[in-house]
Amino acid sequence: MASFIVMPKLGLTMTEGNIANWRKEEGDQVKEGDILFDVETDKLSNEFESMSSGILRKILVSEGTVEVLAPIAIIGSADEDIAALLSQATGGQAEEISLEVDSISKEEVNQPIQIENKGGRVKASPRAKKIAKEMSVDISLVKGTGTQGSVTENDVKDYVELSKKEKKKTSPTASVLAESLQVDVNNIQKNTRIMKEDVIGYKVNQDIMNLANPQEYRKPMSSMRKVIAKRMLDSQHTSPTVNYNQRVDTTAMKLLREEVKSTMKITYTDILVKVVSKVLLEFPLLNSSLEGNEIVMRNYTNIGVAVGLSDGLIVPIVKYANIKGLKDISTEIKNLANKAKNNELGTEEITGGTFTISNIGMYGMESFTPIINQPEVAILGINSIMDTPVVINGQVMIKPLMNLSLTADHRVVDGSVAAQFMAKLKEYIEKPGLLLL
Repeated sequence: MASFIVMPKLGLTMTEGNIANWRKEEGDQVKEGDILFDVETDKLSNEFESMSSGILRKILVSEGTVEVLAPIAIIGSADEDIAALLSQATGGQAEEISLEVDSISKEEVNQPIQIENKGGRVKASPRAKKIAKEMSVDISLVKGTGTQGSVTENDVKDYVELSKKEKKKTSPTASVLAESLQVDVNNIQKNTRIMKEDVIGYKVNQDIMNLANPQEYRKPMSSMRKVIAKRMLDSQHTSPTVNYNQRVDTTAMKLLREEVKSTMKITYTDILVKVVSKVLLEFPLLNSSLEGNEIVMRNYTNIGVAVGLSDGLIVPIVKYANIKGLKDISTEIKNLANKAKNNELGTEEITGGTFTISNIGMYGMESFTPIINQPEVAILGINSIMDTPVVINGQVMIKPLMNLSLTADHRVVDGSVAAQFMAKLKEYIEKPGLLLL
């Protein structure tokens, strides 16, 4: 029996999906389990498998964004009548059918037609074409103002009138120079007499424009990019944020990394996830979320680690980082990052975060203001480590310093709490041995 294929709901928060690529065409035989199309959600791209067998009778939505559970195709047997399903999908309107006719109706005579001219293919009404021919006008030079840019009768007349207007007042030298440089003085924007300097300036500007060949192009935002834009805007509207910056000495952290590199390769992000997961338990407000008038407190930490992709940002979660060792955290972050880049993350690996870390230090950034990943109440930005001269006991020394950039929701986190949190982070980073206590 023929039935609809609908946009699947791939997560509790999913409201719409974007059809990126159909793997089957209308009329193809489909077996249960065959991949029908690719669907992009706010964070992932998934392959949709058919849950039934039959013929793909009709694709209702070839591409674009569709609400969950909305019909996007019809599957059934080859000889089934699917008119009722088509009517239901189109709101009761019958499907349009193209018919061939042997003659042109009277209405069509007045519509813009395509004509060939030395200037190229031009849309023009029959009347405009006739007048252009009578007045010896190259219709390809006339700018159309009609439907879809077609040339109308008035466009041709206006063009002729404009051509008859007296040229701008020009000095004899400017006229000779304009002719030699092939410059139309009517295009020079000046109300007074045109001099040779005006012609030269116009010519130089035209040459620059031709050399630059300025162009613009547009591309539609991907499903991921649209959701990121919406969520970032919602976050800014939801949370009254305060930003805190703390400079820390990374000498000990760098030493720790060097000491263990023969056994395992760890990154500064790995170390910071471990440090943050411990400090958050001492400052649970930074690890909470706000639901209505209630603050949800936790005795565990799920640390999100932002991963930059070509089309946006995704935040896989290191679950229960507070009970994991540095080695396990490092391995998990690498695995999640690889999955993110290969579009293999599952929904459970990108949901349930309690705090997020965003590290852009590898790009030489000294400070930035990260946006909170809702419904969390704080996010920590990691910046570049830079050798910096500092005064210690009256002596100038070079130290590897790094800025930490915290953004916190002031509805939950007061300035004093955020400052204490940052001070404790500084202490653990500068004395990582405290992690053993």
